Amino acid sequence: MNRIEIQIAVAKVAKYASSESGDTVEVVERPHGGISIVVSDGQRSGRSAKAISNVVARKAMSLIAEGVRDGAVARATHDYLRTNRGGKVSAELVIASVDLVTETLVLSRNSRCPVLVQRDGGTEWLDEECDAIGIYRNTKPNIVELPLVSGLTAVVFTDGIWSAGHRSGGAMDVAGAASLNGNGQGSIAAGEGSAKGIADRVLEAALDLDNGRPRDDSTVLVIKVGSHQMEQKIRRMEISLPI
Repeated sequence: MNRIEIQIAVAKVAKYASSESGDTVEVVERPHGGISIVVSDGQRSGRSAKAISNVVARKAMSLIAEGVRDGAVARATHDYLRTNRGGKVSAELVIASVDLVTETLVLSRNSRCPVLVQRDGGTEWLDEECDAIGIYRNTKPNIVELPLVSGLTAVVFTDGIWSAGHRSGGAMDVAGAASLNGNGQGSIAAGEGSAKGIADRVLEAALDLDNGRPRDDSTVLVIKVGSHQMEQKIRRMEISLPI
C-alpha cells in the first residue's frame, strides 16, 4: 500500500571568513500532528546576526510547541523581537509546517526572498511582498497553504542564495538548480531528486557563483512530498555537521 512520505533537507553555509552563520534552522513537532521547520535570518552576519536569529527561532519554536497557529506565531515573534530590541534590528522568518490535521503544507513568510514551489509539472513563486520582522509595528506574514500531495516540492532559502553572484554580474537560477533536466524529473533512487539532492544542488550552484566564497550566510530548506510502500511508519533524521 502506498503511503505519503515527507522528505525534509537543509543545506547551509556561513558567509566566507565568518566565524558562524547568522541563519538559524530549527525543527519542532506540532502538538496535534506534523512538524514545523523555522528558518530565521538575522540582520547582518556573524555572531550578532546569530544572536538575533536564535532569539527569533527559539520564540517561534516555543509558541508552535504550545499549539499556537503559524500566523499568530509569526506576529507574536515579531512583537517579541521589536520589544526586545527596541525596533532597531530585523530578522527574516519563514515557518514551513507539515500540518497533519489539515493535511497541508503551510508556508508563513516574512522574507524578501520568495519560496519556490514545484507541483503538477509546473513551477511557481510565492513572492508576495512582505516585511522582515522586528521593525514596523503592523508587520504581518504572507501565508500560503498547499495540499500535501505527491509531487509537491517547496524550496525555502535565505538571501545568501538569492543574491549569489550579483557582485560579479551573475544571477542565481534557483528553479534551474532545483530541477533535473529542466523539468524536475530525475532518479530519486540515486538521490538526485530527493530533498537532500535538491538542497545540495541549489547550495552548490550558489557557491559556484560566488567562487566558493559566499558573500552572505546561505541556507536552503527543501520539503518534498512523495510516496513509498513501506508498511511501518519509520521516521528518520540525518545530520551532518562539519567542524
